[in-house]
Amino acid sequence: MPGENLTRTEAQERRAIVETESYDIALDLTKGPEVFGSRAVIRFRATEGASTFIDLIAREVREITLNGRAIDPATAFADARIALTDLAADNELVVDADCLYTNTGEGLHRFVDPVDGEVYLYSQFEVPDSRRVFAVFEQPDLKATFQFTVTAPAAWRVISNSPTPEPIVREGDDKATWAFEPTPRISSYITAIVAGPYESVFSELTSASGRVIPLGVYGRKSLWQHLDADYIFDKTREGFAYYEEKFGVPYPFAKYDQLFVPEFNAGAMENAGAVTFTETYVFRSKVTDAVKERRVVTILHELAHMWFGDLVTMKWWNDLWLNESFAEWASTIATAEATEWTEAWTTFNAMEKTWAYRQDQLPSTHPVVATINDLEDVQVNFDGITYAKGGSVLKQLAAWVGIDAFFAGVGQYFQKHAWGNTELVDLLTELEATSGRDLSTWSRKWLETAGVNTLAPELRVGDDGVISRFAIVQTAPADYPTIRPHRLGVGFYTLQGDELLRTHHIELDVDGDLTEVPELVGQRRPDLILLNDDDLAYAKIRLDDRSLQTAIAHLAKISDPLARSLVWGAAWDQTRDAEASASDYIDLVLRNIGAETESTTVRTTLGQLQLAANAYVAPERRDAARVRVADGLWELAQAAPAGSDSQLQFVTAFAGAAATPAHWEQVRALRDGDTTLAGLDIDADLSWALLVSLAAGGVVSTADIDAALAADNTAKGGEFAAQAKAALPDVAAKRAAWASLVDSADLPNTVVRSAAAGFTHPAGVETLASFVEPYFEMLLPVWDSRTYQIANYLITGLYPAALASAELRDATRAWLAAHADAPAALRRLVQENLAGVERALAVQERDAED
Repeated sequence: MPGENLTRTEAQERRAIVETESYDIALDLTKGPEVFGSRAVIRFRATEGASTFIDLIAREVREITLNGRAIDPATAFADARIALTDLAADNELVVDADCLYTNTGEGLHRFVDPVDGEVYLYSQFEVPDSRRVFAVFEQPDLKATFQFTVTAPAAWRVISNSPTPEPIVREGDDKATWAFEPTPRISSYITAIVAGPYESVFSELTSASGRVIPLGVYGRKSLWQHLDADYIFDKTREGFAYYEEKFGVPYPFAKYDQLFVPEFNAGAMENAGAVTFTETYVFRSKVTDAVKERRVVTILHELAHMWFGDLVTMKWWNDLWLNESFAEWASTIATAEATEWTEAWTTFNAMEKTWAYRQDQLPSTHPVVATINDLEDVQVNFDGITYAKGGSVLKQLAAWVGIDAFFAGVGQYFQKHAWGNTELVDLLTELEATSGRDLSTWSRKWLETAGVNTLAPELRVGDDGVISRFAIVQTAPADYPTIRPHRLGVGFYTLQGDELLRTHHIELDVDGDLTEVPELVGQRRPDLILLNDDDLAYAKIRLDDRSLQTAIAHLAKISDPLARSLVWGAAWDQTRDAEASASDYIDLVLRNIGAETESTTVRTTLGQLQLAANAYVAPERRDAARVRVADGLWELAQAAPAGSDSQLQFVTAFAGAAATPAHWEQVRALRDGDTTLAGLDIDADLSWALLVSLAAGGVVSTADIDAALAADNTAKGGEFAAQAKAALPDVAAKRAAWASLVDSADLPNTVVRSAAAGFTHPAGVETLASFVEPYFEMLLPVWDSRTYQIANYLITGLYPAALASAELRDATRAWLAAHADAPAALRRLVQENLAGVERALAVQERDAED
């Protein structure tokens, strides 16, 4: 609908007219499986005589009354908006409608549990989807109080932002009504309704304010036995204590519930006092330490949002980073300092920074403080810049101004702007006051310009092995030529026996194109030189030739996990930038990953290994590389300690990399129990991962997949089954998967995501060429007819990137050239797809030179 894409200009114009006060929202969740009743009473002040609009996406609007005056819905409601004219100074608007449940994870999502037939609902409103549930001024700077009254089956639980009241049940009725107290003044996108027969457990903590804060953990009945609520409470208490001390501001809401909900698109959502999480964090099978740690970071990320985002909220989405970058940084430092996951900054380097560097080199890169013209812009901006780069530069800023001054400034920011809306300058003002530093230049270079710098060592070494000159060269991409200041360490690592030890370290400021480092002159050249040692800076770093060769042979001998992560990252960046060969990167990984101790480093590196083998090696070497990688992963799996995290990761990666009949026979034997590895349990999720591999190899049938689903008829089983069927390599199976995704809109969001992943499995790459033309034909229809989340899954998930060919590159360029007037957000997704293929072709060319 044309009116769905609210522009920043429209939001500013509406904000100049309207000041919202309160919403009284009554929802009737007993009207059947398609629609629910929504009656909203909105009170707001306005410029007398002005006109504006309120947002709503509904199947039917029955009543619109403004200040007692009836308005005809047939003329006032169109394009997801209700026109409001002749406003008074004080207004009361009543909108009575029927709204639609979704299966896309947007608005009010409805899920039927295949295990027991129970119905579960949850809301997801960020960015613009509270309007799918009630009439609302859908923009973050029109805060108000929200009072929900919900009618639902009496056997259900209903949870919202305010503490859950006792339900009112009329005698003999199977319905009940929950009347919640009004919230504080908050933005509509962080309101929440969660309803269904959820199981729950409760605890409490005492806030720094002296208030007792009730805590709740909720989950589905059929998953409840797997939900480790006590551990979640423990991490929550650690986070509360850390943030209240560091921020100097007590927790601002009345209670704190954490709800694990089905078919959730993201990791979690920071609804005020009612955080929703993906059920990926309910562990029905063994998971890696990387996933366990990520759950802790996510718990603390969402808790940080109670201050960053919920108490103080950005005025418009260009300052989304004020929410996400801060929550990313805060959750990492809290995880490292307040929980048992003390190597969280190593994880941040391996995962977030890798994401940030990749995103910052796409044609869609943007400043941390982004230009957001409309809602479609912000939808595609939940990316590695907003989260990971922003978190990285905040770490650097905190080191520069001093951590105590940084936290003090943040505390003053919360106190001054509580329950209000802010912009970049509001935060910088407080940080300048507490640190005594002028942050305007820092902000301009780090927050208001795009692109990532590259730092490389430049040195001369005499015949005696002594360094006679050492300098650091800084470069920037031509499109984003900003040269930035960096505080960083330089580490010298030398082989001594069976260790690669750090034998010398200095810390210095780097600025300009060339920084001479006289402190290193006269030192003996080490075996490995590591710029940005200790990971203080945000920049790609280069390994000189000798250091890269040392890394390939001896990376595992570095004892410090952060230093190893930096070397892993540097080698990957050089490979992606076609400055080192993909074949050498495969050597590096297979020789050293077996000794890596950090789970997220292993997880990230194995993903990069498979990308190198499938898309980055020269085409004539690809088959051999894939075989070599799969063979190497199986050897690593066999050699890994029994029951270890690495064993699980190597087995799973081997299944994903299988490329020959012999590999798939090994996968089958492992799944069927004919081959066993000590300590490895073929539990439900691992069994499915092995079956997906067998499907991609074409050695099982649809009937085999159906049999597996009958044995595990759960939501997770359904997702795996969809992935396995889409991974079948024959053209008929691919066409069936394509039809289920593109020609039908029936599949729920998580099944769409899983099926798309199976469809583009690298083992079936030969069949993807016939879908290039249909892919480009479906882009505009999908964008026009699906919600953003589903369109995104299809446009990114079905792109046949595994082809990594000039033909795919040319077809993508041709579509972009022919559709210059396509929506900007759609073009961005296609341009990012193209950038991946262009990079692959450049890396292939470099690999062919060796």
